[in-house]
Amino acid sequence: MEEVLEVYQRPYDPRRPQVCMDEMPQQLLIDVHNPLPLEPGQAVREDYEYERNGVSNIFLFFEPLAGKRHIWVSERRTKVDWAQTMRYLADELYPEAEVIVVVMDNLNTHGPASFYEAFEPAEARRLRSRFEFHYTPKHGSWLNMAEIELSALVRTCLDRRIPDQATLLREAQAWADERNQKAVRVDWRFTTADARIKLKHLYPKIQA
Repeated sequence: MEEVLEVYQRPYDPRRPQVCMDEMPQQLLIDVHNPLPLEPGQAVREDYEYERNGVSNIFLFFEPLAGKRHIWVSERRTKVDWAQTMRYLADELYPEAEVIVVVMDNLNTHGPASFYEAFEPAEARRLRSRFEFHYTPKHGSWLNMAEIELSALVRTCLDRRIPDQATLLREAQAWADERNQKAVRVDWRFTTADARIKLKHLYPKIQA
């Protein structure tokens, strides 16, 4: 926990951008009957019946100090999928960065070993050298600011039926573009000093 909080105290450095990463599944649902047209004073009216159209996975990258977020959508959430999204992060989003500082949870797909499952050893090693990983502790995913962004995405964009992966990507990307234009940031104020007081019960007891 303190390791992640220390990362959040670092000043902005474009050579070492701080990026929070998180992911979530999104069920795809097709309307069996078309919703009724919108009318003034009426909420969306749709039939309760729908058709399942599989599940897609949303990867979200959030750079809190710059107010930027990026979306990647895949069919699955395997080690290979995660490795490919991280290569996109390194080579497409931050090609000039010396090291990308990544905060994420400790899901078993989130680690350097995934690079070696997805790419040849030389490429896997190259990608590993581009990152500095910091993991949130068990039951501490709330420390990941990308989780805040995913919550906002669900509340303001995905709280309806999304029929297919192409629509999911288009809608989620439009949401990200709008927030990026406004440079929406997270005002993170919880520090290590706060943790040692408010979460004192989580620290081991040292016998004198």
